[in-house]
Amino acid sequence: MTVQNEAPAVGAGEALEVWIDQDLCTGDGICAQYAPEVFELDIDGLAYVKSAEDELLQEPGATTPVPLPLLQDVVDSAKECPGDCIHVRRVADRVEVYGPDAE
Repeated sequence: MTVQNEAPAVGAGEALEVWIDQDLCTGDGICAQYAPEVFELDIDGLAYVKSAEDELLQEPGATTPVPLPLLQDVVDSAKECPGDCIHVRRVADRVEVYGPDAE
């Protein structure tokens, strides 16, 4: 029996990146509460990812690496996001592993 909505397996040490679709962002800020090192709300009320240097990345589709120690916080953000706008994908093949388009 297969369980629905389970995230695909991610190999140990596999490089992941995350991005936010601002068109779907509801501005609830749940992501920034879970992982403030990765997400931040801007003055427009929408969430964005931040670079490793803590710079807000405001270009549409901008991605940032997911630090391994923060992976669970980023995954929880994607799961709890009311706008279903957080996408986590493998860098190697750009396959979404967590978020609304995860297979």
